[in-house]
Amino acid sequence: MCTTIQQNLAEVTQRIVNSANHCGRDPKEITLVAVSKTKPVSLIELAIQAGQRRFGENYVKEGIDKIIHFSATPFANQLEWHFIGPLQSNKSKLVAEHFDWIHTIDREKLARRLHEQRPIDKPPLNALIQVNISKEETKSGVSTSELLELAYKIHKFDRIKLRGLMVIPAPEKDVTNQLATFTHAASLYKQLKAHFDGIDTLSMGMSDDMPAAITAGSNLVRIGTAIFGERYYS
Repeated sequence: MCTTIQQNLAEVTQRIVNSANHCGRDPKEITLVAVSKTKPVSLIELAIQAGQRRFGENYVKEGIDKIIHFSATPFANQLEWHFIGPLQSNKSKLVAEHFDWIHTIDREKLARRLHEQRPIDKPPLNALIQVNISKEETKSGVSTSELLELAYKIHKFDRIKLRGLMVIPAPEKDVTNQLATFTHAASLYKQLKAHFDGIDTLSMGMSDDMPAAITAGSNLVRIGTAIFGERYYS
């Protein structure tokens, strides 16, 4: 299994390099977050041994259990934890206290709670606004027309740091359609950069659509299945 995780990470890294080179980008601009939701700490340990340092979790308790586990290891200060799932306001304190990033802010109330609950001995919580780029009724995120209004509200909070935006498009196999959606998201990201300092992160692209996301301008990809295999659900 160690060899498998190592090989998978190497293959994903090479895919990032190939995709970047194909569209004339520097592969070093692109950050890989390994999505470890539903995966045991044993597999995360193998990924760490293979050099991976950034991990994404969707479920609050599961993610915190892993963070606490690794806080007692020599890698504690090297790891970066991203919360990438929808977050209920009543669980915001746990994310504010334990995670380094949140990708899924979609309302002012949640941003305010994270700001108020972020411990003063920690740096500001890095934050991305989730945009519902495909206008799916079942998916979280603000509409494209609400993005700047929410960004202005978040920007006044000093215990969270607005870094950019995140999108999860509707599943789409056609690469041309993938690219069109991601290009739209990239245009929103450019608008955000034009209005605010410190905007530097466009989180988009997963195992099935990463090349199109990188072509459109993503600089953070969230990859789970291609690294860890199919997810475990009870």
